[in-house]
Amino acid sequence: MSRIGKLGDMNYKNITAGLICGLLAITGPPAVILEAAANGNFTITQTILWMFSIYVFGGILSILIALYYRMPIVGAHTITGVAFLVTVTSKFTYYELIGAYIVSGLLMLIIGYLGVFSKLMSYVPKQIIAAMLAGMIMKYMVNFALAISDLPVIGGVALVVFLIFSKWNKRIPPIVASIFTAFILLLLTQPLNSSGLTSSFVFPQIKFPEFSSLSIISVSIPLALLILSNDVAVGVGALEQNDYNPPVNQIVSLSGFFSIMASFFGGQSANVAGMMTAICSDKEAGPKEKRYMGAVVLGIILILFGLFAWKLVPFIQALPQAFISILVGFALLGVFANSLQLSFSKQTMKTSVAFTFIIAVSNITIYNISAPVWSLLIGTFIARYIEE
Repeated sequence: MSRIGKLGDMNYKNITAGLICGLLAITGPPAVILEAAANGNFTITQTILWMFSIYVFGGILSILIALYYRMPIVGAHTITGVAFLVTVTSKFTYYELIGAYIVSGLLMLIIGYLGVFSKLMSYVPKQIIAAMLAGMIMKYMVNFALAISDLPVIGGVALVVFLIFSKWNKRIPPIVASIFTAFILLLLTQPLNSSGLTSSFVFPQIKFPEFSSLSIISVSIPLALLILSNDVAVGVGALEQNDYNPPVNQIVSLSGFFSIMASFFGGQSANVAGMMTAICSDKEAGPKEKRYMGAVVLGIILILFGLFAWKLVPFIQALPQAFISILVGFALLGVFANSLQLSFSKQTMKTSVAFTFIIAVSNITIYNISAPVWSLLIGTFIARYIEE
């Protein structure tokens, strides 16, 4: 066990890494959360509590785990998990979803405790999980293109900025640059509905869950797999690539524990974040032994954002729908591209990946079990027993 970290280890580079991660966390993902909440007909209070829980508990996790292990292990919440929830929030009640989130956290806690993370990830091919995710968010990529045609100046310029930063500026994430550009253009060209910009403070309150077998099958299991494969595995891989020796089982267990805590306030997870861990653990974040402070900086940003969710949620809800679709599109564009690339990265898995993608896109429900589950089951079966 390492000694506890200290604030004196902060420097320009790890602070910058933390700020960049903070901008990533608070720009695109909230729009996706609001999309999922709208699909589930959540009340304004339920939506604010969702935002509060995942950002505050994600921030606390980021600070504690980084200071304790003195590693740039970043806590936040899962954007891929939220992208998945957009497709299922309308199928279950708010309290059934909370129950499903708790079970998802319990699954991760048990997997970490038993030390079977690597075995589980090797059984369900990562290409199948990626194809399921790409299929689920395909609709939002189509809406993204349509929204750009509805708001050509805002969407077109923001897209050009995204491409420019993708090509020539590797320090500032393209999503951050494009979303900031879109917001500036919106304020210059579109009047906002000021009547939707006010809200009273929402005091955090514990919600009591309802459990159902269907919500556990359709929500808990896919959500846990997405967090483990797209966040935890990516984060662990980034740490190992940068010569750290991360406590894998503890990372998985803590992701499960903090996700359970967030669930009682209506949030889907508070887990180790893959992409942000990669940023904070990179050599650009300064000396190796001090990079962990980037995760601490991010944690502070997340907590502040969550505490002011009661102000921010009404503001985002007042934005034009086409603009929201543009924000969601930029937030999910990298996830979609990476998922497609990984899906078809193995030549021997063409059929299983194709079936997985098609079923996920179809959004079918059979015997009350949603498309993501069927896509995982059928895709994994074909990959392991037909194509091998």
